[in-house]
Amino acid sequence: MGCDGVMLQVENIHVRYGRVEALHGVTLEVREGEIVTLLGANGAGKSTTLNAICGIFKTTEGAIRFRGDNIHTLPAHEIVTRGVAQVPEGRRVFGTLSVRENLNLGAYTCNDNARNQSNLQRVYALFPRLAERAGQLAGTLSGGEQQMLAIGRALMANPKILLLDEPSLGLAPLLVKAIFDTIREINRSGLTVVLVEQNARAALKLAHRGYVMEVGRIVLEDTADQLLANPDVQKAYLGGVR
Repeated sequence: MGCDGVMLQVENIHVRYGRVEALHGVTLEVREGEIVTLLGANGAGKSTTLNAICGIFKTTEGAIRFRGDNIHTLPAHEIVTRGVAQVPEGRRVFGTLSVRENLNLGAYTCNDNARNQSNLQRVYALFPRLAERAGQLAGTLSGGEQQMLAIGRALMANPKILLLDEPSLGLAPLLVKAIFDTIREINRSGLTVVLVEQNARAALKLAHRGYVMEVGRIVLEDTADQLLANPDVQKAYLGGVR
């Protein structure tokens, strides 16, 4: 663990897509037990930051440390074994596999059958709908059920930190509330969460702290309450004062 309970440290990272630099020196930290949200418009670099943390995109400069160890040089599958799991934007479940098979794929880094069974029961307790539909093809699930499955699949890796990319995207308001309630419950059970979310108001009501990104840079950092009360944040991301 890093100093002062810091679990994740992202220090001055730069990421390129070919010749285009997408992140220009992003620095942030996440302490154990927190929910930290990244806010910003489309194209601000939020998803790129998550993908850099989990090793999908490689940094050209800077460092990413998890529990004090450098992980930015590791392949993505090894970062998962260290305890970092991502729920990607758009859910990306395997539609031609069953719910149970999708969940089993989430546990591919863990050879401990007892632990896998324990994690599976935990997922089914969080999402009883998945237990009811264990044998059903994932592609036939509703959007909300697929989001539950994507979160459940990530939890099967037994992570210490969960990176969530746009979990409410395309879901009805009632389902959004259910997903956010589940994220809060997961966090209360001891899991640290990094949340990228277009629904800035819901994200800030859930999170402890937040960072605002604009065109590949962090431009503001504060507690969630302070960000909710910030007139600039209200104007840019919360649809004005409410």
